[in-house]
Amino acid sequence: MNRPLFVSLDGPKGAGKTTLLEAVTKVLRADNQKVIRLCEKKSDPSRGETMALVNQLVRDPNRDLEWEVCERFADSRAWISRHVLDKQPPGSIILIDRWYPSDAAFRRIIPFAHILQLNIDRNVRVPDLHVGVVTAPEISWGRAAARRRGLGSTVTQTLEEHSACTQAFERAMADNDWVLCRNEGTIEEATRRVISRIYPLIGLGPGG
Repeated sequence: MNRPLFVSLDGPKGAGKTTLLEAVTKVLRADNQKVIRLCEKKSDPSRGETMALVNQLVRDPNRDLEWEVCERFADSRAWISRHVLDKQPPGSIILIDRWYPSDAAFRRIIPFAHILQLNIDRNVRVPDLHVGVVTAPEISWGRAAARRRGLGSTVTQTLEEHSACTQAFERAMADNDWVLCRNEGTIEEATRRVISRIYPLIGLGPGG
């Protein structure tokens, strides 16, 4: 394909999403594919201001403020779509760490269907492949506890909250028929599952 293939990897905290993204990148590059690695957080020009609102929302949950957070994230993604995604070279594979499916895990009041429509209305780029990375909540919680930075979440502070995030995310993936990748086995197994979804989209068989 001539235009870049856009693949988003989303999921709750601690599911091994970033590790999987790195493993997928390594396999694709070894097969001579041009891979562009992006991260929504690092590409967002308004990240600081939006996260200040997220912190406020955690302290005082309310519908109006959550909708404002959703709008700000959608506007930032629209900016990334125009100024970052549209400038990537033809024939490349863009792998992004988080995109709008992640809102399904972290927004609590606004229905995800409304968030999805908001992103469409703001002309946010739709991935060619949505991959949701999940584990059982106890597994991802344990993995996060074992790493130096911990869960690293503004929104999620308890296992109960983390379980609710995971369940909400899985429901959204199923509702939208997006690819759910369970990452409870080896990283090699999860990598093969993602690669097997990417290669047909660029006209290659499962083995490249």
